[in-house]
Amino acid sequence: MTATPKRTEAPTPSFAGALNRNGLDALTRAPLAELQVNVGRLCNQACNHCHVDAGPKRTEIMTWATMERVLAWAAGARIKQVDITGGAPEVNPNFRRFVDCWQALGVTVTARCNLTVLSEPSQEDLAAWYAARRVRLIASLPCYTRENVDAQRGKGVFDKSIAALRALNAVGYGRRPELALDLVYNPGGAFLPGDQAKLEGDYKKRLREDHGIEFNRLFTIANLPINRFAHALTRDGKYDEYMQLLADNFNPATLPGLMCRHLISVDWLGLVYDCDFNQMLDLPLGGRRRYLWDIDAAALTDAPIATGPHCFGCTAGAGSSCGGALT
Repeated sequence: MTATPKRTEAPTPSFAGALNRNGLDALTRAPLAELQVNVGRLCNQACNHCHVDAGPKRTEIMTWATMERVLAWAAGARIKQVDITGGAPEVNPNFRRFVDCWQALGVTVTARCNLTVLSEPSQEDLAAWYAARRVRLIASLPCYTRENVDAQRGKGVFDKSIAALRALNAVGYGRRPELALDLVYNPGGAFLPGDQAKLEGDYKKRLREDHGIEFNRLFTIANLPINRFAHALTRDGKYDEYMQLLADNFNPATLPGLMCRHLISVDWLGLVYDCDFNQMLDLPLGGRRRYLWDIDAAALTDAPIATGPHCFGCTAGAGSSCGGALT
């Protein structure tokens, strides 16, 4: 994995300092409510904002043996929710088996889908497969226009995404209450997301009128200055400016809802982190390298959370987490 560039031109804003200035204690963990499992960095796309640095040439893939250990730990810890991500999680050869095992445990499954994976060879039945299992889908669509989506994610991605959304609608996603289809917006540059409720209204109007597409909710997620997006900022001379923008918009009201407080992020090897972003920066949970099966879920409550300047990305403005805006 390519490391995030280090900056020397301007002092990096201190997240700990922002907490202190607002009379706030360091972040600590709430009781564990969910696992987020990254099953690999292989992806059929290579988006320019991707903090995972995923792409078609990545070789990191979670093995079935590791999946079995994750499942066994989750059963013992009585986990009730799992969020499966990647890369494109569906390209892991054991993905479908993994989902079925989670559901056999009575766990609610969310899958993060890039939509274009539905057009990949051997994935033609994916929409129907998801619907049969009532998997909750969170799908990436950074805009409702072809120009903006293709600029951020690659030529032809918008049309493939629209075709995928139509296929999902055809099996009931976004139309039947038990088949939740949520979309994710992220900015096309070095700026904060707009108002989530307003953007959701715009998305619903345009996608319905232009393409006959329905979905449930829209989540706005800020671009984190990590990996590929950090390199783009550095290339354009905007890294320090963007970091200052995030720091200047720090919002203490976002802290209770941060994903790092209630989930564990698990990487393709089974190593654990406070969140997906810490995983990409190799900031391990508890400050030391550990596997999921080496930790006690109950002992995590009130444990300190590893933080850094990138945490401004989740706490700026209305906030940003895996479930979108926080305030």
